Amino acid sequence: MIKFFRKIRQQLLTENKFSKYLLYAIGEIVLVMVGILLALQVNNWNELRKKEEAEIQLYHK
Repeated sequence: MIKFFRKIRQQLLTENKFSKYLLYAIGEIVLVMVGILLALQVNNWNELRKKEEAEIQLYHK
């Protein structure tokens, strides 16, 4: 998969299509940011779930 993206980047740069390359680079950055935000959201959800489980355990004692 990485070779595929590398090939696209090299092709855009060698054909002097800088605007398309810039759009591609921005898209890649957005995808990375979405992935990071998704991971943070899942982590927050998991931490909340753990706190709720601990709270339930305290109520049952």
